[in-house]
Amino acid sequence: MLKDQDRIFTNLYGMQDRSLKGAMARGQWDGTADLLALGRDKIIDIVKASGLRGRGGAGFPTGLKWSFMPKQSDGRPAYLVINADESEPATCKDREIMRHDPHTLVEGALLAGFAMGAVAAYIYIRGEYVREKEALQAAIDEAYDAGLIGQNAAKSGYDFDVYLHHGAGAYICGEETALLESLEGKKGMPRMKPPFPAGSGLYGCPTTVNNVESIAVIPAILRRGGEWFASFGRPNNAGVKLFAMSGHVNTPCVIEESMSISMKELIEKHGGGVRGGWKNLKAVIPGGASCPIIPAEQCEDAVMDYDGMRELKSSFGTACMIVMDQQTDVIKAVWRLAKFFKHESCGQCTPCREGTGWMMRVMDRLVRGEAEVEEIDMLLSVTKQVEGHTICALGDAAAWPIQGLIRHYREEIEDRIKAKKTGRMGAMAAE
Repeated sequence: MLKDQDRIFTNLYGMQDRSLKGAMARGQWDGTADLLALGRDKIIDIVKASGLRGRGGAGFPTGLKWSFMPKQSDGRPAYLVINADESEPATCKDREIMRHDPHTLVEGALLAGFAMGAVAAYIYIRGEYVREKEALQAAIDEAYDAGLIGQNAAKSGYDFDVYLHHGAGAYICGEETALLESLEGKKGMPRMKPPFPAGSGLYGCPTTVNNVESIAVIPAILRRGGEWFASFGRPNNAGVKLFAMSGHVNTPCVIEESMSISMKELIEKHGGGVRGGWKNLKAVIPGGASCPIIPAEQCEDAVMDYDGMRELKSSFGTACMIVMDQQTDVIKAVWRLAKFFKHESCGQCTPCREGTGWMMRVMDRLVRGEAEVEEIDMLLSVTKQVEGHTICALGDAAAWPIQGLIRHYREEIEDRIKAKKTGRMGAMAAE
């Protein structure tokens, strides 16, 4: 269990004052100018030493990402873009930061922006987050009024602006290059890489795109040291992290815990256990809708970090779990995800545009048992033709849940097809 003194988000549940006064009482904005005085290279070294990896799902080392930004400006301004477009189904951790502890993000933006030589931060928040936008804008306004950002930010001699941009509710805009396109006022469609954003990002200028949580933990890391942060979790999976649980747990929640905690401990201790007891667990999607499903027998010893999930042929993602009990129709659950990804595909790449619809239509029939057994392998081969053949990862995200379903629940799919053929529809399949 993580000790209270090691928690970074001390107002995660909104029990205390989220204003600047409350944030300062909890130790935020304390000696920010001294942290800036460490200099760009030193800040990046501390972040590298902390072992922080991107908290938006991909898990790329944060300090390394920052170091790709040009050291000397060629006349173009540099930008920090913060991805607050939290549109992955079941993922709701960044929302709590923006709603209840927004100053961690504003201060983190200043420190991170300074470390990469940026002149401004753009926070791209999803369209549905209306109250979160209000809370965050209020925090930005307070920080401007107090002289903490803007001209001579925190009396450091450094000028830094923070802008909040409201998106329009498209999942694809959570992909970093589609987010940049949307910020520029164009259609949210991913760009080809290279050039990578660090070379040519927002308005063709050097840009780094980071997740909300990745930026919001920076002030605490700089105050307490990279070694402190690296002391949590296993090597290569360092730090504390916001985890979330939804679905069939008794107390769905967002909780701050140490990395590499066991999945069972998270569900039992913080989620109040699985509805109907641990024996009633059927499957878990470990980190947002795009992560392959894990069956109950693997959940027993599953370790919640990047490597632990990779070993189970799944992915850690955003660490927001969807817990499913024995009453769940997993085929129907994965069909629902297939429908979501088909709806959210931007249509730019043919494999994704055509493949997501194709996968959804086959899943449609599998749910009802109206397919042939051979179609299971055909569906699997289609997922392989989509995966890895698109500009962004939406194609992969659509393919993985289906691959996980076939890997672990092939028998259930076959049973349903056979039952339909012989006319013995179970109560479950008849719905």
